[in-house]
Amino acid sequence: MAFIEIKGLFKTFDKVTAINRIDLEIKKGELLTLLGPSGCGKTTTLRCIAGLEKPEDGDIVIDGQSMLAEGFVPPAKRGIGMVFQNYAVWPHMKVFTNIVYGLKLQKLPKREIQESAARVLELVGLSGLENRYPSQLSGGQQQRVALARALVRNPKVLLLDEPLSNLDAKLREELRFEIKDLVRRMNITSVYVTHDQGEAMVISDRIAVMDSGNVVQIGNARDIYEKPANRFVADFIGAMNFMAGEIVEKVPDKPNAYVRTEFADKLLCRMSEHSKATVKDEIYASIRPEDVEVTADRPQADENCFKGTISNMAYLGNLLFFFVKLKNSMIRVQASHQVSFEEGQEVYLHLNPEKSMILS
Repeated sequence: MAFIEIKGLFKTFDKVTAINRIDLEIKKGELLTLLGPSGCGKTTTLRCIAGLEKPEDGDIVIDGQSMLAEGFVPPAKRGIGMVFQNYAVWPHMKVFTNIVYGLKLQKLPKREIQESAARVLELVGLSGLENRYPSQLSGGQQQRVALARALVRNPKVLLLDEPLSNLDAKLREELRFEIKDLVRRMNITSVYVTHDQGEAMVISDRIAVMDSGNVVQIGNARDIYEKPANRFVADFIGAMNFMAGEIVEKVPDKPNAYVRTEFADKLLCRMSEHSKATVKDEIYASIRPEDVEVTADRPQADENCFKGTISNMAYLGNLLFFFVKLKNSMIRVQASHQVSFEEGQEVYLHLNPEKSMILS
């Protein structure tokens, strides 16, 4: 049974739809990420769950209690802890005071406050730093203070709004795993907002991809990456080659079809399970750069082999990226750094038919 239910949530700003009647269910202990570009509605959805925005329609149910349908429940009574993008720690307060500020407002016993603070300081790895000011901490430590403050009241739900976006790349990667491990150890239901696809794929149990106020696909990282629902999802999650074309023939008794493109009369592709395209429909054939095989000699495969020229090449340490020109099309290829090719060299590409997808 879902611990958080979002039912037909609808929210506008100045007549512009921010959330378009979305439905979501989040299980107890699950970390669900709302992923999408700026303006897609992910932060507005999070703020509606928190009670910081009031939607025009729909309902949010947390642990069986309606937050909207039976009267608006204010943020303080929703059992939620929230971590913001900009840390939002008080610069004039020490770490300890920042963390327990909300508990002091509740006038809890001093011993209970100290025990709760010690527990969360240990959880987030800040033990021994409770007497420092935020200015004496690194960015990662300040974000841990914000996380500790959100957890100190034992919330039912943890909400995180792009909490790592202000940190450098290496620290972001480190804290992703820390947050994921912490959430799992505490078994706390969490909703995480980010525009960073890599972050979403590392940290999430499931990902809800949003576009223009709509949830366009929900699934785990592998499903979203390998079975995108449409071109938007495929393009947003990782790199993808898109080849405009037309379906010319379907393969009997198989989920495959032949597509005519700029560089091929018959490119064999797998039909996406989300696609309802048929013969003569205009579609996109697509393939990930890592699924394109590049060789100096013609490969043995019967299907999807094409001769082209390397236009550009980039060395990225453990990877090589090529752009290979096939007639008027440019195909991006990812290969091992150990292969030996040069710009201007003629090569053969094999577009694996099982990895070449037909998308709307």
